[in-house]
Amino acid sequence: MAVTASSTPSESAPEVRTVAGVLRGGREAGLAVFRGIPFAEPPVGPLRFAAPRPARGWDGVRPAVTYGPPPPQSGVLGRSQDSTGDDWLTVNVWTPAPDPAAGLPVMVWIPGGGYAMGDSGLPEYDAGHLAGSGTVVVTLNYRLGVEGFAQIGGAPANRGLLDQVEALRWVRDNIRAFGGDPDRVTVFGQSAGGGSVAALLAMPRAAGLFHRAVAQSVPGTFFSPELAADIAADIAAELGVRPTVSGLSAVAPALLPAAGDAVFAKTAERRERWGRITHRPIPFAPVVDGDVLPVTPWRALADGAAREVGLLVGHTRDEHRLFSLIDGVLGQVTHERAETALRTLAPGPDGARRYREAFPAATDEELYELVNADWLFRMPSLHLADAQIAGGGRAHLYELTWPAPGLDGALGSCHGLDVPLVFGNLGSGQPAALIGDPPSPAAEELSARIRGAWTAFAAHGDPGWPPYDAGHRLAQLFDTPSTVTAYPEEASRLLWRDHTFPALPLLAR
Repeated sequence: MAVTASSTPSESAPEVRTVAGVLRGGREAGLAVFRGIPFAEPPVGPLRFAAPRPARGWDGVRPAVTYGPPPPQSGVLGRSQDSTGDDWLTVNVWTPAPDPAAGLPVMVWIPGGGYAMGDSGLPEYDAGHLAGSGTVVVTLNYRLGVEGFAQIGGAPANRGLLDQVEALRWVRDNIRAFGGDPDRVTVFGQSAGGGSVAALLAMPRAAGLFHRAVAQSVPGTFFSPELAADIAADIAAELGVRPTVSGLSAVAPALLPAAGDAVFAKTAERRERWGRITHRPIPFAPVVDGDVLPVTPWRALADGAAREVGLLVGHTRDEHRLFSLIDGVLGQVTHERAETALRTLAPGPDGARRYREAFPAATDEELYELVNADWLFRMPSLHLADAQIAGGGRAHLYELTWPAPGLDGALGSCHGLDVPLVFGNLGSGQPAALIGDPPSPAAEELSARIRGAWTAFAAHGDPGWPPYDAGHRLAQLFDTPSTVTAYPEEASRLLWRDHTFPALPLLAR
C-alpha cells in the first residue's frame, strides 16, 4: 500500500514508525494524537466473518488525523448508520511523549454498547485528559452484532473478542514507538467493554497481552453456543438466508444490524426459548464456545486464569435507572411489572420472596430497579472480584454512588455515569448530560479523583485503597466525599451468594 503525504515532519505533525509503516498525527493540548490506525485488514469480502488478519504495511507516510469508520451497528438508540468505509478495525493513540525511551504506562479502552453498538470516535472517549496525566491511551473499534458475535456456521465464535486480541497484539508490537511500555498495559472498558475485559481475562489467546484490567459494570450475560446459534438463526430467517458464512455474506454489512433489531423487537415471542435475555433485550454477548472462550470469566478467574493480572472492578449504585428511562417506565413501575422482574431474574426458586424479605421497605419500583441492576451488572461485577481472589489473584473493588445532578437528578448514580468521570469529558458527548451544565466543582473534583485512581492503577497496580478480600470486603465508594468502607450492597450480595453466572442456555428448541 502506498500512502502519499508531505515529507517534512514538524512539531505540530509528529511522526511515528510502526511495524506497518510511518504514521503522521497531530498535536492537541500538548499531546501527540494519532487516529484511525488500522490494526487489521477490513473484515469484508473473503475476510468477512473470519478471524482478523493483521493490517498490511504501506510505503510513505500515512496520515493519522481522523477516526476510522465505526463498525455497522444497531440503530435502536437513534445512531445514524454512516457508510463511510469498511476499515472498521482501527485504533487511536494519545501520548504525552512519542519517544521509544519514554516507557509510559499504557491504557487500552474497549467501548461498550451491548455488543451491538460502539464507536471509539465518540467525543466521550476522547482521551486527552487521561493521557495528560502521563499515560499512553489507546482506544479501539471491534466488530459488533452479527458481524462480531453471532454464532454462525463456518465462522469462528466471538469475532469481536478476537478483534480486541488483535488490537492488543498491535499494542504489544507497536506501542513502544508511541512512548508506551508494552510490559505495563492495562485494558479497561465499561458495560459490554467491561464484559469484554472479563472475557479477555479468561481467553488463552489474550494471555500475556495485558498486565492489569479495569472492568466497569460487567454484564453477567454470556451465551451458550446453542442459545447464540438459535438467535442467529432467527436473524438469518428475518433476512431470508441461512445462518452460515455463505448465507449471511450475501447480505450487505449495513443491513445486518436492522435485522437484529427487528428480531429483538419481538422478543416476547421467544421468551420460552431465550429466557431472561428477552426481559432486558440482549441479542448479543460473548459465547462460551469452549475454544475462543473456554469457560465463563467467573469460573476461569476462580480457577486462577488471571492470578497474575491486577484487577480493578466495580459498578454504579443505580445501574438500571437509565434503562428504565429508555424503556419509558421510570416512575411508572407497577406491582405486576416488579413481580415479573423478580420472578424472572432473582436467583433461586424463591428469589422473589427473598428479595421482598431482604428489602422490606422497598417500593415496587425500587425492587424492580434492584433486581435488574443486581442481575445484569452489580452482582456480576462483585462476583468477578470474588472469583479473582478465590483464584489467588488481587482485586480492588469500587462502587460509584455519587448522585448525578443532570436531568434534574432523576437517574442517580446510573449506568454510564462513570464514563465521563473516567475520561474527564464532563461537557462533551451524550453521557455528559448526566453531569449537568456547567459541570459543578464537585463533579470536576470527583472526575479528577477517579482519573487519578485509574491512571495510578495502570502505572503501578494500586488505585489508592486497600485490596478486596473475603473478610473485610473493602470497597472505594466514589462520592463527594469519597470513602473506603465495607461493600454496601450486603443484602444483594447475600441473595446472590450462591449464584454462579453460568452461560445462558437455550431453554427449548
